[in-house]
Amino acid sequence: MSEENKDLGDKAEDAFDAAKDKAKDLGDKAEDAFDSAKEKAGEFADKAEEAAKDFKEDVKETFNPNNPDSGKTVAIIAHITFIGWIVAIIMNNSNKTELGSYYIRQTLGIWILTFLLGIIPIIGCFAWIIGLILVIMSVINAANEKMVPTPVLGEYFQDWFKSL
Repeated sequence: MSEENKDLGDKAEDAFDAAKDKAKDLGDKAEDAFDSAKEKAGEFADKAEEAAKDFKEDVKETFNPNNPDSGKTVAIIAHITFIGWIVAIIMNNSNKTELGSYYIRQTLGIWILTFLLGIIPIIGCFAWIIGLILVIMSVINAANEKMVPTPVLGEYFQDWFKSL
């Protein structure tokens, strides 16, 4: 073998050894980064689990039938759009409260009344304003935990929708 080929072989071997050392260093760095990420992910998972447990306890407390605010929550949610009314029915079915049931019936009655008045040509212009005023009065009473019927038809709403 010529001297030139031998030098080339030595250089190639040195380059290969240097590449091998760099690859090993990069492998070690990657392993350290992986261990660090794994540790951070574990810490995050622990924090998320703790937050979920706290949230679950808060939900249990909020919707506990023995909690006096449980019916109040349902009563207020019943006034927030039709979807809120459906959510209130579902919540009330799992924890029946007198206050929640009362305002579910009142809110349904107010919405039906507003819709029916809206169909009448001249009165229809004012129906949505009347409905809004009735909903505001109703939600204020619900927030104060008072079962005050809607003027004129409130008692009928309770009778007509007693299955809710």
